Amino acid sequence: MPDLLLELRSEEIPARMQKRAAGDLKKLVTDGLVDAGLTYEAAREYWTPRRLTLDVRGVTARSADISEERKGPRTDAPEKAIAGFLRGAGLQSVDDAQVKSDPKKGDFYVAVIEKPGRPAEDIIAEMMPAIIRNFPWPKSMRWGEASAKPGALRWVRPLQSVLCTFGPETEEPVVVKFEIGDLESGNVTYGHRFHAPGPITVRRFDDYAEQLEKAKVVLDADRRREIILSDARNLAFAQGFELVEDDALADEVSGLVEWPVILMGEFEDDFLSIPSEVVRLTIKENQKCFVLRPQDRPDELTNRFIITANIEASDGGTEIAYGNGKVVRARLADALHFWKTDQADLPDLQTLSESAAKFGLDLAKPLDQRMAKLDALNVTFHAKLGTQGQRIMRIRSLAGKLAPVIGIAPEAADRAVLLAKADLTTEAVGEFPELQGTMGRKYALLQGETAEVAAAIEEHYKPQGPSDDVPSDPVSIVVALADKLDTLTGFWSIDEKPTGSKDPYALRRAALGVIRLVLENDIRLPLSKFGVNNDLLSFFHDRLKVYLRDKGARHDLIDAVISPDADDLLMVCKRVEALAELLDSDDGRNLLAGTKRAANILAAEEKKETRIAETVDAALLTEAAEKSLSEAISEAEASAASAVGNEDFAAAMRALGALRQPVDRFFDDVLVNAEDDAVRANRLALLRRIRAATETVADFSRITG
Repeated sequence: MPDLLLELRSEEIPARMQKRAAGDLKKLVTDGLVDAGLTYEAAREYWTPRRLTLDVRGVTARSADISEERKGPRTDAPEKAIAGFLRGAGLQSVDDAQVKSDPKKGDFYVAVIEKPGRPAEDIIAEMMPAIIRNFPWPKSMRWGEASAKPGALRWVRPLQSVLCTFGPETEEPVVVKFEIGDLESGNVTYGHRFHAPGPITVRRFDDYAEQLEKAKVVLDADRRREIILSDARNLAFAQGFELVEDDALADEVSGLVEWPVILMGEFEDDFLSIPSEVVRLTIKENQKCFVLRPQDRPDELTNRFIITANIEASDGGTEIAYGNGKVVRARLADALHFWKTDQADLPDLQTLSESAAKFGLDLAKPLDQRMAKLDALNVTFHAKLGTQGQRIMRIRSLAGKLAPVIGIAPEAADRAVLLAKADLTTEAVGEFPELQGTMGRKYALLQGETAEVAAAIEEHYKPQGPSDDVPSDPVSIVVALADKLDTLTGFWSIDEKPTGSKDPYALRRAALGVIRLVLENDIRLPLSKFGVNNDLLSFFHDRLKVYLRDKGARHDLIDAVISPDADDLLMVCKRVEALAELLDSDDGRNLLAGTKRAANILAAEEKKETRIAETVDAALLTEAAEKSLSEAISEAEASAASAVGNEDFAAAMRALGALRQPVDRFFDDVLVNAEDDAVRANRLALLRRIRAATETVADFSRITG
């Protein structure tokens, strides 16, 4: 079966757009083939900075012939209706239509429309111009003289050539001919811009990839990435260093080069006085380079860095390394200035006394000055929620209430709250916003704050996702919870909630952060006492369900134990765990079946408004099985209530599990719907006691299976 090779070659595509664009091309083309009645066996996309490539294997050579029947009006319908039917079906007269009969509706016209199949190359040639013209780039441009004309082609960068061949392995493939703008498709591509800029004629994917490799183009992005990392590690090791791995940077750099060449640059040792995070980000953001560390000191950096060039220079890369080093030195000089400036007094220190007094800050300390500056500037947190200074006051109040719950004195967390956002006004964070918290910790230690306070400044943003670390130090926990709860309660108070996929204030992430802080630190936290209303509590419940399902919990068990007013998330989890353990046993599974049977009988009788006794009358219990069940329920109720009171949900579940045999025996030996009305009402009351007893720990009706 034929294979399709497609390449769209342009000037450099931004690295962040390449992978998605290649995926979009694959989907658009394969969907187009299928919609046109073709099939294919496999498809794979490739991308480099200058090309999007698609390799589609096993395409059917021709679409199938189609015979379609289109039902028309009755033969005695008005002439206008018949004429409209003929026009729509493409028929000249009723003589071209068939007449069919229906026993109920009579005779009616039917048009049989034959659609012959088409060669695949014709289908491809027809659909490709529209795919290219309507390609979903986030941003696109026009270029050249044609850009001034109506309907000019737009592409992410100027499109330079289109390659499109089609054919089986055993035959010479054909060029699928079509035009787009002033370009015509062909079987020619071009290699590396500098090493092999000449034309390359290709037939199909295998020789295409092979010839590109000879022309200094590594087509596979994953392979380029592995070459970069492997060569970087080897070069670092050979010089006595170790590569500081960075997956995101590796992905980006693999999208900047077609022929990766690894070089090493250097800068002066003096710049290593800057925090390693700043050095790393400066070199990464400005030059897209990796940093290195000593093999025996993983917490430090060296004055060397790894460059990924896109050319094999005649001088071995000396000039490239020198040029990169020159830029890195200039950027590190700026970073060193930021670092020193942040530790010096602010020039307008005398204007900050009012803010300092409001918060109890020490203006002899640089980080305190930055906090006073944050307040004095009236930096807005949100138009409806006030300034950052006002927010710190709210977080401070919340932290004071949370501290006893976590088991520390309020004063222990207060200092960390005051300085938590102070680094937002530092030069370093202004240059690298992702260092907020990190720089606050460093500056806090420099001015003599305790390790707990410094750690809390950095960690109060955590966890920022499902895989992020969760703070475990009590001071960090208090500040992190206060920060997130203020965010959630604040935005709920102004009715700014996530809608659908939109969550501009990352409230889902904040709620998950609270959940992970509580559960992973085993904290009892009654959320309703900290400004969480019923609507926000429901939001927490939804996030908790997602979290627990990701951990492997059954959704029906979560629904069985969670109630609208359940504000202690840790207790909800413990109930889920205990219920899962119970249902994993024979007693639990059989109890569930018996409880559901009791509930179904009750539901049916309640619907019929059958009389059910208010309480169980022991005098009306005549069968041994019902007497035994009544006694077992009384014992289970007492044991379960005591266990729940002690928050020992496993023990409560075990107490209910003891009902398994009495319930089974009851249904085996006793007729619930006895002829005697009083006996029947009493036995139904006994079933209601089973339901009530199990509802003390879970709603068994929500459990499937």
